[in-house]
Amino acid sequence: MLRTILLTLALLISTSAVYGQGRSYDQELLGRILDQQGSGVLPDHDIEYRIHTLTHGSGNSVIARHTLYKIVGEGDAELGRERLAITRLLSGVALTDLAKGDTIVLPANSRDYDLDPRAFAPFPQDYPGAREIDKIIIVDKDLQAWAAYENGTLVRWGPASSGSAGTPTPTGRFTMNWRQLERISSESPPGEEWRMRYVMNIHNARGIHLHQYDDVPAGPPVGAGCVRMVTADAEWIWEWTEPWTTTAGVGVIGGRVLKEGTLVIVQGDEPTGHPVRFTYGPNGPERVMTTLPPDPMAVPRGDR
Repeated sequence: MLRTILLTLALLISTSAVYGQGRSYDQELLGRILDQQGSGVLPDHDIEYRIHTLTHGSGNSVIARHTLYKIVGEGDAELGRERLAITRLLSGVALTDLAKGDTIVLPANSRDYDLDPRAFAPFPQDYPGAREIDKIIIVDKDLQAWAAYENGTLVRWGPASSGSAGTPTPTGRFTMNWRQLERISSESPPGEEWRMRYVMNIHNARGIHLHQYDDVPAGPPVGAGCVRMVTADAEWIWEWTEPWTTTAGVGVIGGRVLKEGTLVIVQGDEPTGHPVRFTYGPNGPERVMTTLPPDPMAVPRGDR
């Protein structure tokens, strides 16, 4: 039985097979969740998770999903659907992709669905090594996620999609450089225009940016080296961070750098498949948590 659960977890969580290979995040739905960060309650307890398999006798997938909604909503299907939106952050799953027989990881306690989304972050709430740093952005390629810390306190996090294994995003310590509100990617194929918004450069020589993109995969990364972000996050980062200042101006290319921008750390490796978001522990599913560098300033520069 345990082997069956482990294999099921490896298939459905590590590869997200039932969630639809190549699916992208629903940016409107995810944006509503992401923008709730900072306005809710953070727990004083560890969040426990459970495995739920969609079953309903001989019913079809629609009935199986409706049953799940009622279970999560404690009898109220509409409340259950609203609560389950958090699964987009937990595992990238879209509810409409779920079918009868599929397995999904959910918070074990109903009280936890209404917490601040930061409670579900794969990043620690407190970052001691960054307490003396006003603002820092962390991009974790293993998790395909990012986080923002203000004086060592997590203020926001969300999904990200880095470069693919063949065209990886460089790792190391960077700073925000120049920026553009809108830009056409130089990687656009002939006859196409890959339009990016909220473009924030971190590697001037290679043209590596954090940017908004309409297609942000919930699975394996497919980019050409830059880091794709959903609109809500890219806009938030644009407003929260500071670009460099050069003799040509603030956030523009040209001349000598007078002041560097917000610190950015890129760490980990691009997963060849779907990022692993949960593992199976002695008491059930456990959230995969990242490890942050003890001293961000000791991380080697990545743009040299």
